[in-house]
Amino acid sequence: MKIQEVLNHLQTLAPLPYAEDFDNTGLLVGDAQAALTGILVTLDTLEAVVDEAITKDCNLIVSFHPIIFSGLKKITGRTYVERVVQKAIKHDIAIYAIHTALDNDWNGVNAKICEKLQLKNRRILLPKQRHIQKLTTYVPTDHASALKEALFAVGAGSIGNYDHCSFSSEGIGSFRGNEAANPTIGKKGKTHYEPEQQIGITFPKHLQKNIINTLKQAHPYEEVAYEIVTLENTHQHMGMGMIGYWDEGLSETKFLELLKDTFHCGCIKHSKLLNKPITAVAVLGGSGSFAIDAAKAAGADAFVTADLKYHDYFKAEGSILLADIGHYESEQFTKELLVDALKEKITNFAVVLSQINTNPITCF
Repeated sequence: MKIQEVLNHLQTLAPLPYAEDFDNTGLLVGDAQAALTGILVTLDTLEAVVDEAITKDCNLIVSFHPIIFSGLKKITGRTYVERVVQKAIKHDIAIYAIHTALDNDWNGVNAKICEKLQLKNRRILLPKQRHIQKLTTYVPTDHASALKEALFAVGAGSIGNYDHCSFSSEGIGSFRGNEAANPTIGKKGKTHYEPEQQIGITFPKHLQKNIINTLKQAHPYEEVAYEIVTLENTHQHMGMGMIGYWDEGLSETKFLELLKDTFHCGCIKHSKLLNKPITAVAVLGGSGSFAIDAAKAAGADAFVTADLKYHDYFKAEGSILLADIGHYESEQFTKELLVDALKEKITNFAVVLSQINTNPITCF
């Protein structure tokens, strides 16, 4: 197996176009065409993690956070980032970062937090915009069903819990081929009128290339008429953060105790207690202050995240309990998610959960 085959699985799990513009995801170090020996999954790629990969004969490190976030102008070993890159290259170890691609995924970081808290009826807190595209094309009526099935097979027409979604209308298409044409229907130089269906079908934008290739392969015409537009609709199964619910509320004290036990927090910083039960819980792994207003607008009783600053707590404004459980603590179970997903797809190579605690923060 080549490393690229593993990367293909990861990009199916969390497509890289889902990542935020500021991020640095994908293969950061190494040769995707190298033969795979083993996979080590970690939250952060530190020198100790590279040493662990060497010891365990893993030449691919799948890391949640990217070790290279901004550009490197020199690789001299002066910083921990440079030393990691040097050592990985020296030992032919590839490093892949998934970060905000997995943050934005329906089954990603925040889904894992909801799972740990046993929250039900979850939905995206900040749905992505302009990530849904619509294909409109025209096809002879007799070929319409086969074309739609081909497009469905590569991911078009999936909306939330439904698939095979499309809309068709009947009409008459016309065309005339010149002397260089090779028409499937009709004759060169003569205008032909054909009963056709206009098909409209949506798809996530990262599938565009595959959708167009499939359209051209499955369509009977020599020249395929089609158009693709990007919709303003939000993608309800892609985006930052989630909100979920409990059937019965917890007191704020019990809620904070649950967070501390579940996420092994040394300390939870929180806003003023409001003396009301917690039933609706918004979560966002990592730095989530930007989503405070969204959590309030969604009707959350509490918002669980990390890296809140002094003035962020004032934004609670007596309407929500803000709980900062720590950056590492909020994302720690992401490693389990990745290991489980890779083991399901790759059974003949070792998928190893790193034993290195990469949390740089210690509570006294």
